Amino acid sequence: MLVLGIESSAHTFGAGVVERGMVLANEKRMYRIGTKGMIPARVAELHAKNAAPVIKAALDRAGIAAEDIGGVGYTRGPGMGPCLQVGMLAAKTLADRLRVPIVPVNHAVAHVEIAKKEAGLKNPIALYVSGGNSQILRLEEKPSRHYTVLGETFDIGVGNMLDAFARGIGLNPAWGSTVAMEARGGRYIAMPYTVKGMDFSFTGLLTHASGLAKDRSRKDLCYSIQETAFAMLCEATERALLMTNSSELCVCGGVAQSERLKEMLAGMCKEHRIRFGYAGNEYNADNGAMIAYAAERLIEKGVHARLRDCDVKQRYRIEEATVP
Repeated sequence: MLVLGIESSAHTFGAGVVERGMVLANEKRMYRIGTKGMIPARVAELHAKNAAPVIKAALDRAGIAAEDIGGVGYTRGPGMGPCLQVGMLAAKTLADRLRVPIVPVNHAVAHVEIAKKEAGLKNPIALYVSGGNSQILRLEEKPSRHYTVLGETFDIGVGNMLDAFARGIGLNPAWGSTVAMEARGGRYIAMPYTVKGMDFSFTGLLTHASGLAKDRSRKDLCYSIQETAFAMLCEATERALLMTNSSELCVCGGVAQSERLKEMLAGMCKEHRIRFGYAGNEYNADNGAMIAYAAERLIEKGVHARLRDCDVKQRYRIEEATVP
């Protein structure tokens, strides 16, 4: 079955095409944040302008016509409401026109599932790190198949924290990836470190690092905030792995594009003889292919929604989601 997936939870409008688990197309357009971050209404406006061209580009890349599509998936949440609405409306329009099943997909589930597929892992602990989310997840089979949260941020996601720091010190573009580039060659400055069991907090770290911006080297601050945040994630994840006696770990989500984070996690896993894997950056960044992949597997299990029941949910917890 050919399935089209639409992603629109934040700065990216993406459309992907999957058939039997193989990605045939993965097209996207992104909102340029500059130094000011995202304004949801403006991002949604850009998504609305890009929806038809991106979907057409995905169909062209896959070498198919819209009429060849056998199912449609879209991101129900979590995410920014106006942006999610654009993706939902595009998906409902297509599903109605083509008379095919439609599947609301949890954004986090899609990230984890495609990372597992790409890494060849069966049942790993998942460290999901993105702009709005930072969670340590485990798949459970009872009472029904679902992800449970072993640990998570008490306040903001690590991606949002790094982006906010980037904005505060004037980096352009204000992304965590720009912080990573600036961090090269930096020296460590002591920073607040907050881990409680398998949970963690980043606001104290952000406040402290931002407060030093006038007096300390920008390079040193970028290095220090990144190293501290990633060390916190590694400690909590290591604890989760050992407490659950797990033998596999995957990292996924936007922040999983960080080479430094993957390096630190790989070192920890090597020490404990744990298999470690992740998807390529194309699938760690927000994308439509991961939505299509999750939607195809759900449709194969008979899971889909009535058009009138399709909606969006900004705070769509992964524990609530149906898992392929």
